[in-house]
Amino acid sequence: MRLALKRHGVLPGFGLTLGLTLSYLSVVVLLPLTALLLKAARADLGQLWGAVSDPRVVASYRLSFGASLAGALVNAVFGLVVAWVLVRYTFPGKRLLDALVDLPFAMPTAVSGITLTTLYAPNGWIGKWFANAGIPVAYTPLGVTVALIFTGLPFVVRTVQPAIADLEAEVEEAAASLGASRWQTFWRVILPSILPALLTGFALAFARGLGEYGSVVFISGNMPMKTEIAPLLIVTKLEQYDMVGACAIALVMLGVSFLFLLAINGLQWWSRRYAMS
Repeated sequence: MRLALKRHGVLPGFGLTLGLTLSYLSVVVLLPLTALLLKAARADLGQLWGAVSDPRVVASYRLSFGASLAGALVNAVFGLVVAWVLVRYTFPGKRLLDALVDLPFAMPTAVSGITLTTLYAPNGWIGKWFANAGIPVAYTPLGVTVALIFTGLPFVVRTVQPAIADLEAEVEEAAASLGASRWQTFWRVILPSILPALLTGFALAFARGLGEYGSVVFISGNMPMKTEIAPLLIVTKLEQYDMVGACAIALVMLGVSFLFLLAINGLQWWSRRYAMS
């Protein structure tokens, strides 16, 4: 006669943990989003359309989404390289480099913004070299992108590192023994295995860039129609007691971000199926 063994988990039962999870998410995520939607719903469509179609607002959208996308793409490439070096190689100062990756997490965003502005200003240590070459960094869209690269790099590195660590060296050696070049090994063996993690890091860096404020507000210069980001414009609307305008701008950013993350999740699902096939 077999004795049925009942599994006991560390956490309480499914019903209790599910209820706690839904309650926590409702308070932290759903309630603020619902309040935003209700606030925007009180205005008529004409007011909302006028708020989001203003040329100044459109310019801020263009800069925020464009700089966030550019910064996330740069971080996807160089974050992968940094993660690969930290996992696969041993060299003096490796622990220091590994700790420096988390520096944007530890630094207050305002401190990051002031530091980047000091470095990349036309008379800064790094900015003067770019200025002499006719490429100003601070107070330009390029400066905004640099700030978003700085703040988004840890998301890619820390997401890709475990995926690279889980790769088996024997698989790469087998590919090489079958005559595959280094590029073919990377493209057909390594990349399919780490692509879901890389896409996750890319999406996190992009989302962080969209909502970034402190590190960007100093280096951007906040010039309307040129270097004004959407989060700053939301704060400006709130200071002017224009709740409808602030909610309308936030809703557009929320909607586009949701669609983008949905597309990333779909791509992750496809990449996992492609890696398993």
